[in-house]
Amino acid sequence: MPAMSSPFATFLIVGPTCFFLGVLFASFPYDYNILWTTPPSLVPGVDPREPYYQMLEDHLKFIHASPPLISRILHIVIGTGLLGFITKLYRPSEANLLFDGASLVLYMCGVTVYIANIVKGMRVVTSGVYGNPALAAGEVDDSGDYLGREDSLKVLAASDTILALLLVGVLILQAGQWYANKKEADEIEEMDKKHDEKKALQKEHKEKKKQ
Repeated sequence: MPAMSSPFATFLIVGPTCFFLGVLFASFPYDYNILWTTPPSLVPGVDPREPYYQMLEDHLKFIHASPPLISRILHIVIGTGLLGFITKLYRPSEANLLFDGASLVLYMCGVTVYIANIVKGMRVVTSGVYGNPALAAGEVDDSGDYLGREDSLKVLAASDTILALLLVGVLILQAGQWYANKKEADEIEEMDKKHDEKKALQKEHKEKKKQ
């Protein structure tokens, strides 16, 4: 792969990754109060997280009911990241296989979490049928062996955290690749400089001998 195309391919990976981290950050205020802290109780005897469950539920319903253009843009951005990986992994070098290969694995794990947990979870929240496929099909099921509302929302919040960690891993690997390439270029430049200095000294020594 020509060296000139590598920075642009890296931009195609880093740009969508940062975009998705920004989207996840918008959900962090809800996720934080559901997963990471216990907010102060406003009403005695009522779960202090209940207002945040409701806010997260409303937020997810609003996102899921957004116009089709929003989801199309999101999927185009996902495809842009994959295009960046395909570009960088075409005729890969050893560094590409190490850093970009690992980055692609993390990226695809993120896509899997998005499809399997987040998209499916938003459909469940919108329908109001929390984890009970029998009820979703219009059947009666009193077994109670399924995730309730709170647990389903916690799973969605945890999925956001997992996805954020995967995306941060992609950024760290891309930064590591940039540092490794820069270090290698500096070492090559230093070796070339020493080689030129050695050649200059040899040339100067030969000229002195001729004199």
